[in-house]
Amino acid sequence: MWPDDHDQSGGADHAPPGPVGRTVRVGWAGRNYTLLTSAAVVTGLGNSGALVAAAFAVLQAGGDGTDIGLVATARTVPLVLFLLVGGAVADRLPRHRVMVAANVLNCGSQGVFAASVISGQAELWQMAFLAALGGTGQAFFAPAAEGMVLATVSGEQASRAFAVFRMGMNGANIGGAALGGALVAVVGPGWVLAADAAAFAVAGALRAFLDLSGVPERRPGAGLLADLRDGWREVTGRTWLWAVVVQFAVVNAVIAAAEAVYGPQVAEDHLGGAGPWGVALGAFGAGTVVGALLMTRWKPRRILRTGALCVFPLALPSAALAVPLSAASLTAVMFATGVFVEVFAVSWMLALHQEIPEEKFSRVSSYDWFGSLAMVPLATALAGPVEVLVGRSTALWGCSAVVVLLTAAVLCVPDVRRLERRPGPATAAQVPQPTPKDPVGGTGEGAPASS
Repeated sequence: MWPDDHDQSGGADHAPPGPVGRTVRVGWAGRNYTLLTSAAVVTGLGNSGALVAAAFAVLQAGGDGTDIGLVATARTVPLVLFLLVGGAVADRLPRHRVMVAANVLNCGSQGVFAASVISGQAELWQMAFLAALGGTGQAFFAPAAEGMVLATVSGEQASRAFAVFRMGMNGANIGGAALGGALVAVVGPGWVLAADAAAFAVAGALRAFLDLSGVPERRPGAGLLADLRDGWREVTGRTWLWAVVVQFAVVNAVIAAAEAVYGPQVAEDHLGGAGPWGVALGAFGAGTVVGALLMTRWKPRRILRTGALCVFPLALPSAALAVPLSAASLTAVMFATGVFVEVFAVSWMLALHQEIPEEKFSRVSSYDWFGSLAMVPLATALAGPVEVLVGRSTALWGCSAVVVLLTAAVLCVPDVRRLERRPGPATAAQVPQPTPKDPVGGTGEGAPASS
């Protein structure tokens, strides 16, 4: 799905004084947080451009729209298949090492992809295989990364920390897509893919410098299958958790069908083509940045209820396409939807971070990711036949209705309505910070967080 938290002693706005001329970070923006955020921004820029470049690389090699879909599917299938294993591995091994290893795999696969495209020797099966390797790397990276950012900060400023992280990541995605499209036109898709490989190398190097000296060693579990069963029990034992995961398994699928299949067709027939559709998608991305900015200040007490209410607007883009609204009106709807979606995304991650034990966080996260992605390929494959059967407008209204009905059903779950933000210096998924090397204006990491 693609969908507040931490403070060290002294608070985010009151870093300890240091000597004049030395940089002091605020309490929640320590060294590890800065490294992780910087790495995410770098890979966000590279990945967004690479998505554009990969499609044009297929076309440059003589492929068509079907071939572009095959390469995209080749990436998605291993991502879904290996997510649960990736979550279990990330809970058994140091998460930062899993992240670095995944970055190395992605760097290598994108580097070979880029070289084959630049040399003019790329074939469809090669591109599909390399895309599958990239999806495999992401399957191991995503669950490991999910809890790392929030584990580097503590207390009341966690919401601000995660919102700032999301803001940087979303901004990088928007800028990367625009820059990637421009560069594809100027230097060709192969060099944009090479830039993405370099971005993975930089991100892996940044993550390799994380200081996790204060993190306790992980005890070996009973085995990979036992860990997977344990993660399943964690998910099914919390009604609010599995309810939202099931909700978004379907919601993400119908939204993907609406935006990936029906949206471009509506744009071509009624809105003036790809240009206005691209502007509308860009407005959605801009909305997510504004939503993240909002969540740096807003700290709703009922975090899940607030997040669930913000899912209702996800029904609006499909409805706007069903009418269809003008390009300007659709752009406004997409922007507003992006704001609400980001409020949900931050609220959801904070709920997970607060309620899930740290040693099981990646396993639970992998089930969340699995639910979010598993039905997307099926939905996009069935979108065309459904359109033929009932018509495009009816199919789009159906997408909106599914979002509204499932969101209303989730709000009927008492735990969703009642779950509150717990004030305090620590949360369930917290790991200790490294001991500060210079408590007076040095690293700015602050005192070790309580567990």
